[in-house]
Amino acid sequence: MITGESRHPESAGLPEALINAIRIALAEKPQHKAPGSYPLQGETLFMNVMEFSTQPPDAKKAEQHREYIDIQVLLTGTELIYYGLFESGRECEEFHVEEDYQLCRRIENEQTLTLLPGQFAVFMPLEPHKPGCVAAHSGTETIKKVVIKLHRSALEA
Repeated sequence: MITGESRHPESAGLPEALINAIRIALAEKPQHKAPGSYPLQGETLFMNVMEFSTQPPDAKKAEQHREYIDIQVLLTGTELIYYGLFESGRECEEFHVEEDYQLCRRIENEQTLTLLPGQFAVFMPLEPHKPGCVAAHSGTETIKKVVIKLHRSALEA
């Protein structure tokens, strides 16, 4: 997991492909878009704009992906994300190949990150993460975020 400010993604030491993905997605002004999926560069890069209420962490499962890198940028609100290191997802359900996700009931050695508007978190394939959780100091609230999906092959180019 890597985190930083979306205004200056290069300061987080990201590879150029990730920096470009953030810049391309944010140039589309996701804060003004309705929730939904938006193509950016075919199957290699797209974004999901989301708006929902945060939930207690016990009410959610962690997710992990194999093919896509998740770049989660918070647009409004405050969100707590629980996450783990590579292959730390436990008690995992069946992997959904077409949608590239697997849900897990537990994360070994779970860590937490509080995201504020304008901040991002990058989750590489098989790094479990449980986004959209209630932040301790704010209680349940509606948040808006964009999840930028970059195919892992973009890092091999």
